[in-house]
Amino acid sequence: MEFKELHRKLLAKEYAPLYLLHGEEPYFIDRITKEIEEHLLGEGERDFDQEVLYGRDTEPLSLISSLKQFPMIAPWRVVILKEAQEFKGLEQLESYVSNPSPKTIFVLAHKYKTVDARSKFYKAMQQHGVVFKSEKIKDYQLPDWIASLLKSKGFTHTSKVPHILAESIGNDLQRIVNELDKLSIVLPGGQQIDEGLLEKHIGISKEYNVFELTNAISVKDLPKAIKIVRYFEANPKAGELVPVIAILFKYFSQLMRIHFLENKSRESVASALKVHPFVAGELLKSRTEFPPKKVAENIELLYAYDLKAKGVGNASQANGELLRELVMQLIL
Repeated sequence: MEFKELHRKLLAKEYAPLYLLHGEEPYFIDRITKEIEEHLLGEGERDFDQEVLYGRDTEPLSLISSLKQFPMIAPWRVVILKEAQEFKGLEQLESYVSNPSPKTIFVLAHKYKTVDARSKFYKAMQQHGVVFKSEKIKDYQLPDWIASLLKSKGFTHTSKVPHILAESIGNDLQRIVNELDKLSIVLPGGQQIDEGLLEKHIGISKEYNVFELTNAISVKDLPKAIKIVRYFEANPKAGELVPVIAILFKYFSQLMRIHFLENKSRESVASALKVHPFVAGELLKSRTEFPPKKVAENIELLYAYDLKAKGVGNASQANGELLRELVMQLIL
């Protein structure tokens, strides 16, 4: 079941006796778990008929005993097993999930990895309850996800904002949500979020960020690129070396793919590279600055500097010096 459909059913009070929430992305699992924990039962009912357990501290037999108890005052008992990836007895629950109590709603929040779909436990969960697989948002999907989140909070935004947030924060959905929650507190609904507001309220510089560094490199603006690198040296958290190299590697890899695409229209490039049309347009503008030979050289450079950043063949150079040296070689 998809996240939006599951969330809709919970809001509509359409409950299942079993919920297996598993996968690599903890944000969606936490969202669903919190919705059930805080809203399925009333405040007075939770004290009597809701039990929250943790995988590492829970034994299979005591869990099964808890699941089979009857509610005291609410229509159902709610049993939530958090950190279920630490629980050592999933297979021992197979008999229960094959015949769950109609008076208990059982939630397993199994974060950071998936449950084996071949197991009897998983198949029984699938047959008698709801299985939700929480997958990471792909890098190319992240700006659209951020744009959708901004819209849900009542904000409009400039075209750069989702991309700056995606490049600066990365694929940490909870941190992105936390930062946008700050905007919801201090700004009125309907406000347009621009780069200045990101700098003022979130602390991402509108001029000195990874997104702007990539743009400077893409047009071979060495003075601007060096200014951004110097800002990163003075503010290391604004542009850590290894993540910056990863973003630049992605950029030049995309350029290389564009060089060998037959159809170089913006829409075709966006589809082939699975990027936002805005990003496709920016890539197309810069491809003439970097012919295939130079792109290949830059990819090789990035690989070499990634190793240096991780201490391979580099005993003394600081990260700022490495980045400055790298940027000059990428552009010249």
